[in-house]
Amino acid sequence: MIAKKDQRARPLAASFILAGGVAALIFSLALSISVGAADISLSTVWGSVLHFNADNQSHQIIRELRMPRALASAIVGACFAVAGAIMQGMTRNPLADSGLLGINAGSGLVLALCFAFFPGLPYLYLILYSFLGAGVGAGLVFGISSLARNGLTPVRLALAGTSVGMLLVALSEGIALYAHVGQDLAFWFAGGVAGTKWIQLQFMLPFISAALLAAIMLSRSITVLSLGDEIASGLGQRTGLVKLAGMIIVLMLAGTSVSAVGPIGFIGLIIPHIVRFLVGVDYRWIIPCSAVVGGLFVVLADIAARLVNAPSETPIGLLITIIGVPFFLYLARKERREL
Repeated sequence: MIAKKDQRARPLAASFILAGGVAALIFSLALSISVGAADISLSTVWGSVLHFNADNQSHQIIRELRMPRALASAIVGACFAVAGAIMQGMTRNPLADSGLLGINAGSGLVLALCFAFFPGLPYLYLILYSFLGAGVGAGLVFGISSLARNGLTPVRLALAGTSVGMLLVALSEGIALYAHVGQDLAFWFAGGVAGTKWIQLQFMLPFISAALLAAIMLSRSITVLSLGDEIASGLGQRTGLVKLAGMIIVLMLAGTSVSAVGPIGFIGLIIPHIVRFLVGVDYRWIIPCSAVVGGLFVVLADIAARLVNAPSETPIGLLITIIGVPFFLYLARKERREL
């Protein structure tokens, strides 16, 4: 069980989180655009949005470098957070996360193969291959976990995911060294949004928009499924179909995000737990709130990555991992006590 205490839906709190989160996200996006090697005032940022001047160097930096990066941070944060929320709801596993269950590492392995042996592949194909790799990673983790005598348990699934993930990452790094593209992939493996371009966002947007819309449409079914398969079936829900649809959504969200910024983990683990604590167990509120809070979290992490060791940049994946590992250990210990 994800939660054993009374955590009824709190729509009023969810409404405040959505409204306040969107306002904070807009401000953090403006702050992200203004912060960097070249400090730019917020008024200049606003001016470039309303009245872009191609002859103004600051406007060029904002439009071509800072805006795609800030928007990518918000988008991938929302995607990873929603993917984690869906997985936790479907599996009733508090440790579920696309990074911990091999999905990110599977995407990373396939993308490493693409970078090494098919350089110059169009970005649309990278996204599609990333979906494929995500499916392979998830299949390996769930397949290995199901071989255990007592079946799937949250801790066993997390351990299998960690092991498979480490194996896939090692294979990815070996391929990178063999093909002499290790330096090109190093920052990508660490997770970062610095090199995001408008063309990537254009390719990502249709997949992500469709997946997020589908997640919201599926949210009521996930709420029912989170009560348990027997209860969901008793209420007339087709649990197999809901799980299949949810897994496709997760693969789309995680696969697209990994293709853009690398296999950043722990976002889908941390954010849904915080949101669930605040708004209750109704996924009609958890999913949209996770999207907003996840986007805000990654935008702020990206700002911190630029400031913590300025003028050099710290990989955003490293900062999130520093937060995520203690959180994971706390949840794993709590789950073990409750088994």
